[in-house]
Amino acid sequence: MPLNIDWQQILLHLFNFALLFTILYVLLYKPVKKFMDQRSNYYKELDEKAKKSVEDGAAAQAQYQQQLDTAKDEIDAMRAKASKEASQLSETIIAEAKEEASHIIADAKTEANRERKRILAGAGEEISQIVTDAAAKLVFPDADSAYEDFLTAVEGSEQDER
Repeated sequence: MPLNIDWQQILLHLFNFALLFTILYVLLYKPVKKFMDQRSNYYKELDEKAKKSVEDGAAAQAQYQQQLDTAKDEIDAMRAKASKEASQLSETIIAEAKEEASHIIADAKTEANRERKRILAGAGEEISQIVTDAAAKLVFPDADSAYEDFLTAVEGSEQDER
């Protein structure tokens, strides 16, 4: 044995090392490697799900935005239509009110003319009565006083009888 090297001891250490390596590989490295791969796959799947959710959310947001834009356009169209209908309705109401006002004014003018004619006719009768009375006073100046005297006399005789 030169240099005090025992080949049997070296082979035994080599066998022990190989056996230890195999046992450690089977008991530690394989399960740890498997756990690490599973964990990596889990996070990859989680990342893929998150990316898909983000894409789905973006697509849904785009769809909702499109629906919102469509709804806004429909609302604007409805507002324009309602505004147009309201203006037409207001024009119709105003036209009807003007027509009714013209009828009321025409009726009022007709009634005023009728009233004027009635007043003029009544005034004519009053004027003729006044003229008749004035003429009677001119022709019979004492007629009023004679009538008054007659009434006074009649009243006095009634009081005496009592």
